[in-house]
Amino acid sequence: MSAVELPPHRVAGLLAPAVDRVFRAGMLAGHDWGGAELSQRYGGPAATGLLVELRTRLAAPGGTVDEPGFAAVTRYRDPVVSRRAVDKQVAHGMIHRRPDGRLSATERGTAFLGELHQVLAEVTEELWAGHDERVARLAAALGRLLAYALVLVDEDGDREWPAFAAMAPPHEPDGTPSGVLLLNRLGTLRYHRADAHAAAWTAAGHTASSVTALPPGPERLAIDLETDRRAAGPYGVLSAEERLTMLADLAALPG
Repeated sequence: MSAVELPPHRVAGLLAPAVDRVFRAGMLAGHDWGGAELSQRYGGPAATGLLVELRTRLAAPGGTVDEPGFAAVTRYRDPVVSRRAVDKQVAHGMIHRRPDGRLSATERGTAFLGELHQVLAEVTEELWAGHDERVARLAAALGRLLAYALVLVDEDGDREWPAFAAMAPPHEPDGTPSGVLLLNRLGTLRYHRADAHAAAWTAAGHTASSVTALPPGPERLAIDLETDRRAAGPYGVLSAEERLTMLADLAALPG
């Protein structure tokens, strides 16, 4: 298939559901195969939920998420509920809220994230057993995508990509297994599309609540197509063949 047949905006739309499926499968397996038990040891979801969500930034030494970034990451939730969730994790001693509003992991939170990393390593190794070459190839391609996306974000400015700017690049300590690299890079790429989608529905005059309630039809289709256009940039770093390979690899992964 030629590049004309699968341009970046087209592959952005085709990959979105595949990225969501594989990422959710990995995170669900992590929850079922040890993550839920780990969370309970640290106080349960009220103590760990945001740390799981923000793990790829807060696990980094000195890693923080600022207020605009947090608002973008949680843009589809009630802001009051989101603030209360932070308050609970601060009270549990898992997250520290700095005077400027930035969030960081406490020592206890960092310990939890270290254990979660090990759970996800074991889970992805089991979930994607027999797909080592495919997982490594996907992780490498996603690494290139994210690196190029960060270059483009630097050109556009963080305000255009607030969730992605808050969550990228994912923390990847030496020795991180390919399965965890893949899972975390997929999760980070989803924030890039989330920002593209938010820009598309904002331009169409919607809010987070109104676009969520929008039924299928021409208006939703137009927003989705505009999302694909805005999310297309990073895929330009891949050849047409590499785009097809990524689609095929994601489709072949179980979960």
